[in-house]
Amino acid sequence: MADQQALDEVVEFTSGLIRIDTTNRGGGDCRERPAAEYAAERLAGAGLEPLMLERTPGRTNVVARIAGTDPSADALLVHGHLDVVPAEAADWSVHPFSGEIRDGVVWGRGAVDMKNMDAMILAVVRSWARQGVRPRRDVVVAFTADEEASAEDGSGFLADEHPELFEGCTEGVSESGAFTFHDGSGRQLYPIAAGERGTGWLKLTARGRAGHGSKVNRENAVTRLAAAITRIGEHEWPLRLTPTVRAALGELAALYGVDADFRDVVRLLEKLGPAAKLVEATVRNSANPTMLDAGYKVNVIPGEAVAYVDGRYLPGGEEEFRTTLDRLTGPDVDWEFAHHEVALQAPLDSPTYARMRAAVEEFAPEGHVVPYCMSGGTDAKQFSRLGITGYGFAPLKLPEDLDYQALFHGVDERVPVEALHFGVRVLDRFLRTA
Repeated sequence: MADQQALDEVVEFTSGLIRIDTTNRGGGDCRERPAAEYAAERLAGAGLEPLMLERTPGRTNVVARIAGTDPSADALLVHGHLDVVPAEAADWSVHPFSGEIRDGVVWGRGAVDMKNMDAMILAVVRSWARQGVRPRRDVVVAFTADEEASAEDGSGFLADEHPELFEGCTEGVSESGAFTFHDGSGRQLYPIAAGERGTGWLKLTARGRAGHGSKVNRENAVTRLAAAITRIGEHEWPLRLTPTVRAALGELAALYGVDADFRDVVRLLEKLGPAAKLVEATVRNSANPTMLDAGYKVNVIPGEAVAYVDGRYLPGGEEEFRTTLDRLTGPDVDWEFAHHEVALQAPLDSPTYARMRAAVEEFAPEGHVVPYCMSGGTDAKQFSRLGITGYGFAPLKLPEDLDYQALFHGVDERVPVEALHFGVRVLDRFLRTA
């Protein structure tokens, strides 16, 4: 079991990593190297030989391998990203890069997404070194850059340019799973991610006839774009149940004693109450307009207008996504992928999923482990290019008054110290037996 020093270090490392500002504003505006050096130093202190790798100067990744006791076993990848989304200090109760520890809580950007998991990995690995523990299978640890943008400088670079570092890896675990979800009626759910919707960030371009703002213009690019954006934003995508989501609905229905009627999914979700939040975003594709760019002067009709849309599609749903966008944009608006990544699905009958479930149940026997599919995406998409099946498993035991999902990219991001202690214990238990 993880020792007391590991419990102390996970708090120290979470706070320390938060204090290193690794804000990723997109377009290459980020520098993860100081955080990568922080992680590499602590891995080296555990007797490992971490490699620091860059595609772009300052955009640093760290990879290390821990040899297992069974050389015939497949290797396991455990990964976390070092970058974070921007934070406006004026909106926060504490400075977002203070790493302040107050009243048993660690505050700051990255506290849940995902410097907490980075710290857990470091604490567990160092605990093993002190205790002389070796896992059954090789464990490859990776800390990546650029996950909050395109991942081109991070997991994409590692998968494409350094596949040899992940030789033998067939499965991987990372963020967004095994956290406490309180359903409002006293039940505690622990969703483990076994799938991700695909990423389809879109650039829409409408072209028309430029002209004076006072003249009649039936070929106005802004009007054409606005019409397409409205159609996309108002579109009701059809329900589609993937195996992971179907399993999640089935297990939740059994837990709540309701009929798992997949012929009326909307009604089934209503019967599940607050627990429906775990699956309602993954029963269909989605496309949400997020950015607009058109014109340069109020009395000039521009010849071009551009918009961006955050699109997500289910495993097996990309073709439907593409054909629907063709129809919704219409003949006057072109669209292309600004960023495009695959949808993922992982088996629920694997020994690895069973071991994750067992690790959570050992330390949270009152909880109910259920599978779920992430509505967004992680670095598991890029690592899937190497044939690595990805799960979301970053364990945290959370109090009922802390809205974990709202803290992702939110204001006053924070994580309780006790949640970090739980995470280290569960991660240690899982990785020892995985």
